[in-house]
Amino acid sequence: MGEALERALADALAHLLTARGDEALGPDEAVRWSQDAARVLRRLTPADRRRLSALFHDTARREPEGARRGALLRLPGDLGLTGDAHTAYCDGVRDHVARFVAAVRDADPATPLPTCPGWTLADLARHVGEVHRWMEHLVRTRATVRVEPEDVPLGLPGDPAAYPAWLARGADAVVRTLRAAHPDTPMWSYGADPHVRFYPRRLFFETVVHLADVELALGAEPRVAPGVAADGIEEFLENLPYYGWVAEPAARLGRDGETLRLRAADTGAVWTLTLGGGGFTWRADGGGPAATATVEAGCGELLLLLYGRYGAGDGRFTVTGDRSLLDAWLAATRF
Repeated sequence: MGEALERALADALAHLLTARGDEALGPDEAVRWSQDAARVLRRLTPADRRRLSALFHDTARREPEGARRGALLRLPGDLGLTGDAHTAYCDGVRDHVARFVAAVRDADPATPLPTCPGWTLADLARHVGEVHRWMEHLVRTRATVRVEPEDVPLGLPGDPAAYPAWLARGADAVVRTLRAAHPDTPMWSYGADPHVRFYPRRLFFETVVHLADVELALGAEPRVAPGVAADGIEEFLENLPYYGWVAEPAARLGRDGETLRLRAADTGAVWTLTLGGGGFTWRADGGGPAATATVEAGCGELLLLLYGRYGAGDGRFTVTGDRSLLDAWLAATRF
């Protein structure tokens, strides 16, 4: 793309996304456009995000002093372009594992997990620690083929009471390795993105969901920030076709063209899943024609619903349309 075209497209996008309150777009429509644009733009590489941020700032500098110039200057931050996604996911893993460790350290390791039938807190701590050591090995060696988790040394303590400290050591190691790796480096992954950047994002949401398991087991209410949850929903949907143990049952659901819609009551975000062709497609959109089934709740609650941590019959959720399609989807895709 030529520099002149690049600059013209950035100018057009910047002015469109700051049209909130102008006659060009109503405020609700402007918010939806901004949310949709942010979802797309956060998939850019860090270098491309920095470049687009610089272009937006250049657009702002050419604008006269006033409210529009201020809105243009704020635009990179509003769209999440100024942060480094790779670093943010690493920070998120570190912070959520610290919360996980603090919670299990003072709890009975034999506490059962309602969301993981047959498991205890000790089982979950072991699982999370295994995932840390497996991913650390994969990224450190830049694996080009699958390495089985059981082939990675664990150094697991014999006493479950020592699991929290063991878990914390593994988390420190994987975060160090992830931080040291360039996110755009190609490597094997078990999801949609065969690069290093797949791993901090995947590990972050693995930790978010398992922290919720701990909190529910200990009688606390999980709180997942809406922005985190929205990214987690899309990460789940992007990778699901690559998880054969759930993708194959999901491919046999419903009739071609049936749709399942997720609507976030707190942010207005909407995701529509369309069944057919031996699988499904999805899009983040503003709604559209009535879906075969629609489920509405807070964004964090929708994320935990997709992961089977809540049931659709829970009072948190409002379901319209064909409830059986939602139930079948959740049963087929349960982790």
